[in-house]
Amino acid sequence: MSQAHVATAHHAEPGKLDDYYQTLKSENLGPLWVSLKGLVPSEPRPKAVPHAWEYAKVRPRLLQAGELITAEEAERRVLVLENPGLPGVSQITDTIYAGLQLILPGEVAPAHRHSQSALRFVIEGTGAFTAVDGERTTMHPGDFIITPAWTWHDHGSAADAPVVWMDGLDVPLVRFLGTGFREEYHDNAQIITRPEGDSDARFGSGLLPLDACSTHTSPIFNYPYDRTRDALHRLTRSGDPDPRHGYALRYVNPTNGDWAIPTIATSMRLLPASFSTKPYRSTDGAVLVLVEGNLTARVGDIAFELDAKDVLAIPAWTEHTFEASEDAVFFMYSDRPVHEKLGLWREQKG
Repeated sequence: MSQAHVATAHHAEPGKLDDYYQTLKSENLGPLWVSLKGLVPSEPRPKAVPHAWEYAKVRPRLLQAGELITAEEAERRVLVLENPGLPGVSQITDTIYAGLQLILPGEVAPAHRHSQSALRFVIEGTGAFTAVDGERTTMHPGDFIITPAWTWHDHGSAADAPVVWMDGLDVPLVRFLGTGFREEYHDNAQIITRPEGDSDARFGSGLLPLDACSTHTSPIFNYPYDRTRDALHRLTRSGDPDPRHGYALRYVNPTNGDWAIPTIATSMRLLPASFSTKPYRSTDGAVLVLVEGNLTARVGDIAFELDAKDVLAIPAWTEHTFEASEDAVFFMYSDRPVHEKLGLWREQKG
């Protein structure tokens, strides 16, 4: 019986390994041992870095854009918040898009639809509106408004002053999956078929229509700030704040209890005066918009002093803490639902 021969590894002669790699490259092959640690790291390594945008500095640039280009010409007059670690790719974190949109009195941002899900978080001004699939809602500061994937939507303004809101989308995720579609409406504004407040009447009171079915995205498309702020205030009277999140409420889809947007987690949080959170990190990259008060945020090794309307990028798996010198209320959104649905979400509590 012949004995099996066992091949043993040995060091290649100088130059032979380089020649081997060149041969692999020419045949569209690659050695895993060269890239293994990059493909399967010991922990997440986001390219995004902690960064804050001061609204007092961004606002003049928005108004300048309003002097140079109309909302109709631009289709969406938006300044993208580009993370310094991700230059030129229109991302605020590795998986999230953020931009500040301006609309001036009398303008209309033309109707279109796309496969990306979007949120609008109103920063400044009252009297503008967004319309989604035949229903309008008037915008007020602090309102959280949803544009579900592949729904017709346009924006307009009957206000007498500028209105600004945050656009948050899952653009990077959809782009990575190669599933992006868009379509233009046949007119600037869509036909309104339902009275304002219709979706809130049907789904926003803790009740559902008798024949309601589970929907992919929340059928409520405006969660007004006054209602959210009142709920947070009442929560402060019922117990101590969470040591890492303060008083925190998440926006939900009333038909199934899931996040309001299937790919984007949204929440509103309140930190009482003199409250400091304990260290925390999780796998989702997040965006924070300060609504009220002042906040000291430490993200990684960087401390940021935030005023109302400022925006902060918190990269994935980056430890952070918050400290409020006065009552502070802030809106946050992230890609957490995607992590949860894929069984990838993880948190670490310091």
